Amino acid sequence: MDGIDQVSQDDDPHGTGIGPILTTARTRGRSLTHQVFEKIRSSGRISRSDVAKDLGVSPGSVTAIVAGLMDAGFVRESPSPSRDTLRGRPPVDLTIIPEARFVIGVNMRADQHMAVVADSCGKTLAYAEKSHSAGRMDVPAMLEDLDELIGRVLKTSGLARNQISALGLGLPGFVDHAAGMVHWSPILRDRKVELRAALESRFPFSVQIDNDANLLAMAESWFGVGRKLSDFAVVTIEQGVGMGLILDNAIYRGALGLGLEIGHTTVQLDGALCRCGQRGCLEAYVADYALVREASTAMEWDPRVARSPQQALEMLFDQAKAGNDAARLIFNRAGRYLSLGLANVIRIFDPELLIISGARLRYDYLYAEEVLAEMHSFSDQIGRQRTRVEINTWGDLVWVRGAVAMALSAATEDLSAPARDTP
Repeated sequence: MDGIDQVSQDDDPHGTGIGPILTTARTRGRSLTHQVFEKIRSSGRISRSDVAKDLGVSPGSVTAIVAGLMDAGFVRESPSPSRDTLRGRPPVDLTIIPEARFVIGVNMRADQHMAVVADSCGKTLAYAEKSHSAGRMDVPAMLEDLDELIGRVLKTSGLARNQISALGLGLPGFVDHAAGMVHWSPILRDRKVELRAALESRFPFSVQIDNDANLLAMAESWFGVGRKLSDFAVVTIEQGVGMGLILDNAIYRGALGLGLEIGHTTVQLDGALCRCGQRGCLEAYVADYALVREASTAMEWDPRVARSPQQALEMLFDQAKAGNDAARLIFNRAGRYLSLGLANVIRIFDPELLIISGARLRYDYLYAEEVLAEMHSFSDQIGRQRTRVEINTWGDLVWVRGAVAMALSAATEDLSAPARDTP
Protein backbone atom coordinates (compact mmCIF):
# COMPACT_ATOMS: atom_id res chain seq x y z
CA MET A 1 0.00 0.00 0.00
CA ASP A 2 1.26 3.50 -0.79
CA GLY A 3 2.65 5.58 2.05
CA ILE A 4 0.87 8.60 3.46
CA ASP A 5 1.71 11.93 1.84
CA GLN A 6 2.69 14.52 4.41
CA VAL A 7 4.24 17.89 5.02
CA SER A 8 7.56 17.32 6.72
CA GLN A 9 8.28 18.67 10.18
CA ASP A 10 11.98 17.87 10.05
CA ASP A 11 14.77 20.17 11.13
CA ASP A 12 14.68 23.64 9.67
CA PRO A 13 18.08 24.41 8.16
CA HIS A 14 17.45 28.20 8.18
CA GLY A 15 20.22 29.74 10.25
CA THR A 16 22.48 26.69 10.12
CA GLY A 17 23.11 26.58 6.39
CA ILE A 18 23.42 23.75 3.90
CA GLY A 19 26.17 22.64 1.57
CA PRO A 20 29.93 22.20 1.99
CA ILE A 21 31.47 24.62 4.49
CA LEU A 22 35.11 24.49 3.42
CA THR A 23 36.37 26.63 0.55
CA THR A 24 38.44 24.47 -1.80
CA ALA A 25 40.22 24.78 -5.13
CA ARG A 26 37.01 23.79 -6.90
CA THR A 27 34.88 26.46 -5.23
CA ARG A 28 37.57 29.10 -5.67
CA GLY A 29 37.50 28.33 -9.38
CA ARG A 30 33.86 29.37 -9.67
CA SER A 31 32.63 32.89 -10.40
CA LEU A 32 32.74 35.28 -7.48
CA THR A 33 28.95 35.59 -7.63
CA HIS A 34 28.66 31.85 -7.12
CA GLN A 35 31.22 31.91 -4.33
CA VAL A 36 29.33 34.66 -2.50
CA PHE A 37 26.00 32.87 -2.93
CA GLU A 38 27.39 29.54 -1.74
CA LYS A 39 29.10 31.17 1.24
CA ILE A 40 25.77 32.66 2.33
CA ARG A 41 23.97 29.36 1.74
CA SER A 42 26.50 27.28 3.66
CA SER A 43 26.61 29.77 6.56
CA GLY A 44 22.85 30.12 6.96
CA ARG A 45 23.31 33.75 7.96
CA ILE A 46 26.45 35.85 7.60
CA SER A 47 27.44 39.52 7.35
CA ARG A 48 28.86 41.14 4.24
CA SER A 49 32.14 41.78 6.02
CA ASP A 50 32.46 38.13 7.04
CA VAL A 51 31.75 37.01 3.47
CA ALA A 52 34.52 39.30 2.22
CA LYS A 53 36.90 38.10 4.94
CA ASP A 54 36.22 34.40 4.36
CA LEU A 55 36.59 34.68 0.58
CA GLY A 56 39.59 37.02 0.74
CA VAL A 57 38.01 39.69 -1.48
CA SER A 58 37.20 43.36 -1.07
CA PRO A 59 34.04 44.40 0.82
CA GLY A 60 33.07 46.58 -2.13
CA SER A 61 32.98 43.57 -4.47
CA VAL A 62 30.80 41.63 -2.05
CA THR A 63 28.44 44.60 -1.64
CA ALA A 64 27.97 44.94 -5.40
CA ILE A 65 27.37 41.23 -5.90
CA VAL A 66 24.96 41.01 -2.95
CA ALA A 67 22.98 43.93 -4.39
CA GLY A 68 22.56 41.97 -7.61
CA LEU A 69 21.57 38.79 -5.76
CA MET A 70 19.00 40.75 -3.76
CA ASP A 71 17.56 42.32 -6.91
CA ALA A 72 17.33 38.84 -8.47
CA GLY A 73 15.43 37.52 -5.45
CA PHE A 74 18.05 35.08 -4.15
CA VAL A 75 19.25 36.84 -1.01
CA ARG A 76 17.79 39.17 1.61
CA GLU A 77 18.88 41.04 4.71
CA SER A 78 17.83 39.75 8.13
CA PRO A 79 18.35 41.46 11.50
CA SER A 80 21.36 40.02 13.27
CA PRO A 81 20.26 38.22 16.44
CA SER A 82 23.62 38.42 18.20
CA ARG A 83 24.90 41.96 17.76
CA ASP A 84 24.44 45.18 19.66
CA THR A 85 21.62 47.26 18.15
CA LEU A 86 21.58 50.09 20.72
CA ARG A 87 23.91 52.41 18.81
CA GLY A 88 24.17 53.24 15.16
CA ARG A 89 22.66 51.37 12.23
CA PRO A 90 21.13 48.00 13.23
CA PRO A 91 23.47 45.22 12.04
CA VAL A 92 22.11 42.82 9.46
CA ASP A 93 23.03 39.40 8.17
CA LEU A 94 22.54 37.96 4.71
CA THR A 95 20.31 34.91 4.28
CA ILE A 96 19.03 32.88 1.35
CA ILE A 97 15.39 33.49 0.44
CA PRO A 98 13.68 30.09 0.84
CA GLU A 99 11.14 30.82 -1.90
CA ALA A 100 13.79 31.72 -4.46
CA ARG A 101 13.78 28.19 -5.87
CA PHE A 102 11.75 25.06 -5.30
CA VAL A 103 13.05 21.63 -6.28
CA ILE A 104 11.95 18.00 -6.18
CA GLY A 105 14.13 15.13 -5.01
CA VAL A 106 13.21 11.54 -5.92
CA ASN A 107 14.73 8.19 -5.07
CA MET A 108 13.58 5.06 -6.89
CA ARG A 109 14.33 1.54 -5.72
CA ALA A 110 12.96 -1.92 -6.37
CA ASP A 111 10.28 -1.84 -3.68
CA GLN A 112 9.60 1.84 -3.01
CA HIS A 113 9.74 5.26 -4.64
CA MET A 114 10.06 8.43 -2.54
CA ALA A 115 9.77 12.12 -3.40
CA VAL A 116 10.13 15.42 -1.54
CA VAL A 117 9.65 19.07 -2.41
CA ALA A 118 12.24 21.39 -0.88
CA ASP A 119 12.96 25.12 -0.88
CA SER A 120 16.22 26.96 -1.56
CA CYS A 121 17.36 26.39 2.02
CA GLY A 122 16.93 22.63 1.68
CA LYS A 123 13.87 22.50 3.96
CA THR A 124 11.51 19.65 3.08
CA LEU A 125 8.04 21.04 2.41
CA ALA A 126 6.23 17.84 1.42
CA TYR A 127 6.85 14.11 1.16
CA ALA A 128 5.20 11.25 -0.69
CA GLU A 129 6.05 7.61 -1.26
CA LYS A 130 4.75 4.87 -3.50
CA SER A 131 5.21 1.15 -2.95
CA HIS A 132 6.32 -0.94 -5.89
CA SER A 133 6.25 -4.71 -6.18
CA ALA A 134 6.08 -5.41 -9.89
CA GLY A 135 9.75 -6.29 -10.36
CA ARG A 136 11.73 -4.58 -13.08
CA MET A 137 9.89 -1.81 -14.92
CA ASP A 138 9.94 -0.72 -18.50
CA VAL A 139 10.51 2.98 -19.18
CA PRO A 140 6.84 3.93 -19.81
CA ALA A 141 5.85 2.34 -16.49
CA MET A 142 8.63 4.22 -14.69
CA LEU A 143 7.50 7.51 -16.22
CA GLU A 144 3.91 6.87 -15.18
CA ASP A 145 5.01 6.07 -11.63
CA LEU A 146 7.09 9.23 -11.48
CA ASP A 147 4.27 11.32 -12.91
CA GLU A 148 1.89 10.07 -10.24
CA LEU A 149 4.40 10.48 -7.42
CA ILE A 150 5.38 14.00 -8.45
CA GLY A 151 1.74 14.98 -8.82
CA ARG A 152 1.02 13.81 -5.30
CA VAL A 153 3.95 15.51 -3.64
CA LEU A 154 3.21 18.76 -5.46
CA LYS A 155 -0.42 18.64 -4.38
CA THR A 156 0.71 18.22 -0.78
CA SER A 157 3.15 21.13 -1.07
CA GLY A 158 0.60 23.41 -2.73
CA LEU A 159 2.98 24.15 -5.60
CA ALA A 160 2.42 23.85 -9.35
CA ARG A 161 4.80 22.18 -11.79
CA ASN A 162 5.82 25.50 -13.29
CA GLN A 163 7.06 26.63 -9.87
CA ILE A 164 9.68 23.86 -9.78
CA SER A 165 13.17 24.72 -11.00
CA ALA A 166 14.77 21.28 -11.06
CA LEU A 167 14.26 17.59 -10.35
CA GLY A 168 16.99 15.38 -8.89
CA LEU A 169 16.49 11.63 -9.36
CA GLY A 170 18.56 8.82 -7.88
CA LEU A 171 18.36 5.14 -8.76
CA PRO A 172 20.67 2.13 -8.42
CA GLY A 173 22.85 0.93 -11.26
CA PHE A 174 25.32 2.27 -13.80
CA VAL A 175 24.21 5.86 -14.36
CA ASP A 176 26.00 8.38 -16.57
CA HIS A 177 25.15 11.66 -14.86
CA ALA A 178 26.62 13.93 -17.55
CA ALA A 179 24.85 12.16 -20.44
CA GLY A 180 21.64 11.55 -18.49
CA MET A 181 21.76 7.86 -19.43
CA VAL A 182 21.11 4.71 -17.40
CA HIS A 183 23.33 1.97 -18.83
CA TRP A 184 21.92 -0.67 -16.48
CA SER A 185 19.74 -0.63 -13.38
CA PRO A 186 18.27 -3.50 -11.35
CA ILE A 187 14.91 -1.72 -11.40
CA LEU A 188 14.72 -1.30 -15.20
CA ARG A 189 14.19 -3.94 -17.90
CA ASP A 190 15.88 -1.87 -20.57
CA ARG A 191 19.53 -0.93 -20.92
CA LYS A 192 21.05 2.29 -22.24
CA VAL A 193 17.99 4.36 -21.35
CA GLU A 194 18.24 8.09 -22.09
CA LEU A 195 16.27 8.83 -18.97
CA ARG A 196 16.99 12.53 -18.54
CA ALA A 197 15.77 13.31 -22.06
CA ALA A 198 12.63 11.24 -21.49
CA LEU A 199 11.90 13.07 -18.25
CA GLU A 200 12.62 16.55 -19.60
CA SER A 201 10.24 15.93 -22.50
CA ARG A 202 7.54 15.14 -19.95
CA PHE A 203 8.14 17.75 -17.23
CA PRO A 204 8.59 21.55 -17.47
CA PHE A 205 11.79 21.68 -15.39
CA SER A 206 15.39 20.59 -15.72
CA VAL A 207 16.27 17.05 -14.64
CA GLN A 208 19.44 15.62 -13.15
CA ILE A 209 19.93 11.88 -12.59
CA ASP A 210 22.63 9.96 -10.76
CA ASN A 211 23.50 6.72 -9.07
CA ASP A 212 21.84 6.65 -5.65
CA ALA A 213 25.12 6.04 -3.78
CA ASN A 214 26.47 9.29 -5.23
CA LEU A 215 23.41 11.04 -3.84
CA LEU A 216 24.05 9.52 -0.44
CA ALA A 217 27.51 11.11 -0.53
CA MET A 218 25.96 14.43 -1.60
CA ALA A 219 23.53 14.23 1.33
CA GLU A 220 26.47 13.87 3.71
CA SER A 221 28.29 16.74 1.99
CA TRP A 222 25.29 19.09 2.12
CA PHE A 223 23.48 18.07 5.30
CA GLY A 224 25.62 15.62 7.29
CA VAL A 225 29.02 14.98 8.81
CA GLY A 226 30.74 15.65 5.48
CA ARG A 227 29.90 19.38 5.48
CA LYS A 228 33.18 20.19 7.23
CA LEU A 229 35.23 17.85 5.03
CA SER A 230 36.34 18.32 1.45
CA ASP A 231 37.30 14.66 0.90
CA PHE A 232 35.53 11.55 2.18
CA ALA A 233 33.96 8.27 1.03
CA VAL A 234 30.57 6.68 1.67
CA VAL A 235 29.84 2.97 1.30
CA THR A 236 26.22 1.89 1.54
CA ILE A 237 24.80 -1.57 2.18
CA GLU A 238 21.20 -1.92 1.05
CA GLN A 239 19.57 -4.04 -1.62
CA GLY A 240 22.94 -3.61 -3.31
CA VAL A 241 26.35 -2.25 -2.34
CA GLY A 242 27.25 1.25 -3.48
CA MET A 243 29.92 3.87 -3.03
CA GLY A 244 30.12 7.64 -3.34
CA LEU A 245 33.35 9.63 -3.20
CA ILE A 246 33.67 13.34 -2.49
CA LEU A 247 36.92 14.90 -3.69
CA ASP A 248 37.49 18.64 -3.31
CA ASN A 249 33.82 19.15 -2.38
CA ALA A 250 32.54 17.45 -5.55
CA ILE A 251 31.31 13.99 -6.48
CA TYR A 252 33.99 11.98 -8.26
CA ARG A 253 32.43 9.91 -11.04
CA GLY A 254 35.42 8.89 -13.17
CA ALA A 255 36.34 9.80 -16.73
CA LEU A 256 33.22 8.20 -18.26
CA GLY A 257 30.92 8.95 -15.34
CA LEU A 258 30.60 5.31 -14.27
CA GLY A 259 33.32 4.91 -11.67
CA LEU A 260 33.24 3.97 -7.99
CA GLU A 261 31.00 0.93 -8.48
CA ILE A 262 32.47 -0.93 -5.53
CA GLY A 263 29.56 -3.37 -5.46
CA HIS A 264 30.58 -4.61 -8.89
CA THR A 265 34.29 -4.98 -8.25
CA THR A 266 35.42 -8.60 -8.52
CA VAL A 267 36.28 -10.28 -5.23
CA GLN A 268 36.12 -13.88 -6.48
CA LEU A 269 37.00 -15.12 -9.96
CA ASP A 270 34.17 -17.20 -11.44
CA GLY A 271 32.30 -16.64 -8.18
CA ALA A 272 28.64 -16.19 -7.32
CA LEU A 273 26.34 -14.73 -9.96
CA CYS A 274 25.56 -11.04 -9.51
CA ARG A 275 22.32 -9.46 -10.68
CA CYS A 276 24.35 -7.29 -13.09
CA GLY A 277 25.19 -10.49 -15.03
CA GLN A 278 28.82 -10.80 -13.95
CA ARG A 279 30.26 -13.33 -11.53
CA GLY A 280 32.20 -12.72 -8.34
CA CYS A 281 31.03 -9.14 -7.63
CA LEU A 282 31.22 -7.94 -4.02
CA GLU A 283 27.46 -7.36 -4.13
CA ALA A 284 26.88 -11.03 -4.92
CA TYR A 285 28.18 -11.88 -1.43
CA VAL A 286 26.96 -8.95 0.69
CA ALA A 287 23.69 -7.56 -0.72
CA ASP A 288 20.18 -8.56 0.35
CA TYR A 289 19.60 -11.01 -2.44
CA ALA A 290 22.95 -12.69 -1.77
CA LEU A 291 22.14 -13.29 1.90
CA VAL A 292 18.66 -14.59 1.03
CA ARG A 293 20.11 -16.90 -1.61
CA GLU A 294 22.56 -18.34 0.90
CA ALA A 295 19.89 -18.66 3.58
CA SER A 296 17.43 -20.48 1.33
CA THR A 297 19.96 -23.28 0.93
CA ALA A 298 21.80 -23.35 4.24
CA MET A 299 18.73 -22.96 6.47
CA GLU A 300 16.75 -25.64 4.61
CA TRP A 301 13.64 -23.49 4.48
CA ASP A 302 10.51 -24.98 2.96
CA PRO A 303 10.48 -23.71 -0.65
CA ARG A 304 6.67 -23.95 -0.70
CA VAL A 305 6.42 -21.11 1.85
CA ALA A 306 6.46 -17.72 0.13
CA ARG A 307 8.62 -15.07 1.84
CA SER A 308 9.58 -11.58 0.82
CA PRO A 309 13.32 -10.79 0.85
CA GLN A 310 12.78 -8.60 3.91
CA GLN A 311 10.99 -11.39 5.77
CA ALA A 312 13.77 -13.82 4.87
CA LEU A 313 16.45 -11.42 6.09
CA GLU A 314 14.65 -10.88 9.39
CA MET A 315 14.34 -14.62 9.88
CA LEU A 316 18.02 -15.09 9.10
CA PHE A 317 19.05 -12.37 11.53
CA ASP A 318 16.82 -13.72 14.29
CA GLN A 319 18.35 -17.17 13.79
CA ALA A 320 21.87 -15.73 13.96
CA LYS A 321 21.12 -13.87 17.18
CA ALA A 322 19.64 -17.07 18.62
CA GLY A 323 22.95 -18.87 18.00
CA ASN A 324 22.23 -20.78 14.80
CA ASP A 325 25.66 -21.66 13.40
CA ALA A 326 24.56 -21.71 9.75
CA ALA A 327 22.96 -18.26 10.02
CA ARG A 328 26.00 -16.84 11.77
CA LEU A 329 28.28 -18.30 9.12
CA ILE A 330 26.30 -16.53 6.37
CA PHE A 331 26.66 -13.14 8.06
CA ASN A 332 30.29 -13.74 8.98
CA ARG A 333 31.16 -14.68 5.40
CA ALA A 334 29.41 -11.57 4.10
CA GLY A 335 31.26 -9.50 6.69
CA ARG A 336 34.63 -10.81 5.53
CA TYR A 337 33.87 -9.91 1.92
CA LEU A 338 32.69 -6.49 3.05
CA SER A 339 35.92 -5.91 4.98
CA LEU A 340 37.83 -6.74 1.80
CA GLY A 341 35.87 -4.18 -0.20
CA LEU A 342 36.25 -1.49 2.47
CA ALA A 343 39.98 -2.16 2.79
CA ASN A 344 40.37 -1.66 -0.96
CA VAL A 345 38.59 1.69 -0.72
CA ILE A 346 41.05 2.80 1.96
CA ARG A 347 44.10 1.53 0.07
CA ILE A 348 43.12 3.15 -3.23
CA PHE A 349 41.58 6.47 -2.14
CA ASP A 350 42.92 7.07 1.38
CA PRO A 351 39.83 9.08 2.43
CA GLU A 352 39.87 11.38 5.44
CA LEU A 353 36.66 9.73 6.61
CA LEU A 354 34.89 6.53 5.58
CA ILE A 355 31.15 6.56 6.26
CA ILE A 356 29.38 3.21 6.26
CA SER A 357 25.67 3.71 5.77
CA GLY A 358 22.48 1.89 4.87
CA ALA A 359 19.49 0.15 6.38
CA ARG A 360 21.27 -3.21 6.52
CA LEU A 361 23.65 -1.92 9.18
CA ARG A 362 21.09 -2.97 11.76
CA TYR A 363 22.43 -6.45 11.02
CA ASP A 364 25.43 -5.75 13.21
CA TYR A 365 27.33 -8.75 11.89
CA LEU A 366 28.11 -6.58 8.85
CA TYR A 367 30.05 -4.01 10.83
CA ALA A 368 31.16 -6.05 13.82
CA GLU A 369 34.45 -5.28 15.51
CA GLU A 370 36.08 -8.18 13.69
CA VAL A 371 34.97 -6.84 10.29
CA LEU A 372 36.38 -3.37 10.97
CA ALA A 373 39.59 -4.82 12.43
CA GLU A 374 40.16 -6.87 9.29
CA MET A 375 39.50 -3.76 7.22
CA HIS A 376 42.22 -1.92 9.15
CA SER A 377 44.73 -4.80 9.02
CA PHE A 378 46.69 -3.37 6.08
CA SER A 379 47.08 0.00 7.81
CA ASP A 380 48.15 -1.73 11.00
CA GLN A 381 50.69 -3.86 9.15
CA ILE A 382 52.51 -0.91 7.56
CA GLY A 383 52.19 1.35 10.59
CA ARG A 384 49.83 3.79 8.90
CA GLN A 385 47.28 5.72 10.93
CA ARG A 386 43.85 4.11 10.77
CA THR A 387 41.21 5.78 8.64
CA ARG A 388 38.40 7.32 10.68
CA VAL A 389 35.17 5.36 10.24
CA GLU A 390 31.62 6.41 11.10
CA ILE A 391 28.50 4.26 11.02
CA ASN A 392 25.56 6.34 9.88
CA THR A 393 21.93 5.26 9.56
CA TRP A 394 19.83 8.29 8.73
CA GLY A 395 16.79 6.44 7.48
CA ASP A 396 15.29 6.40 4.01
CA LEU A 397 14.97 10.18 3.63
CA VAL A 398 18.74 10.53 3.28
CA TRP A 399 18.47 9.32 -0.32
CA VAL A 400 15.97 11.96 -1.37
CA ARG A 401 17.87 14.66 0.51
CA GLY A 402 20.85 13.82 -1.68
CA ALA A 403 18.58 14.19 -4.71
CA VAL A 404 17.49 17.59 -3.34
CA ALA A 405 21.14 18.65 -3.06
CA MET A 406 21.74 17.68 -6.69
CA ALA A 407 18.60 19.54 -7.81
CA LEU A 408 19.50 22.68 -5.83
CA SER A 409 22.99 22.65 -7.31
CA ALA A 410 21.47 22.46 -10.79
CA ALA A 411 18.86 25.12 -10.02
CA THR A 412 21.55 27.69 -9.21
CA GLU A 413 24.15 26.57 -11.73
CA ASP A 414 23.07 29.30 -14.14
CA LEU A 415 23.21 31.93 -11.41
CA SER A 416 23.98 35.10 -13.30
CA ALA A 417 26.32 37.79 -12.12
CA PRO A 418 24.17 40.94 -12.02
CA ALA A 419 27.16 42.93 -10.73
CA ARG A 420 30.68 43.06 -12.05
CA ASP A 421 32.16 39.64 -11.27
CA THR A 422 35.70 40.54 -10.17
CA PRO A 423 37.39 40.66 -6.77
